[in-house]
Amino acid sequence: MFDGVDLAKFAIDIAGDQTPEHPRAQSARNRFVGIVTKVVKDKVVAQVEVQSGPHRFVSLITREAADELELVPGVVVDAVVKATNVGIEIPTQF
Repeated sequence: MFDGVDLAKFAIDIAGDQTPEHPRAQSARNRFVGIVTKVVKDKVVAQVEVQSGPHRFVSLITREAADELELVPGVVVDAVVKATNVGIEIPTQF
């Protein structure tokens, strides 16, 4: 068991600078920087859990997408919320 305040501080500390090096333009306005805490994959689908401060997001994406994004616990991602769907993005590496 961890104190919620301590866990949130730890999440912020390991997330590092939250300013994207290469900002993205997109129509979705609800973007939450967070840390992948769990990835469960089957043959077709992956369930990805993200902790962003006090918010926990769960996204169902294709396994192929999770593999391509190399999603594992500890990876910093953006949880992009539009309507009832949560997508996962990572910045393009230049």
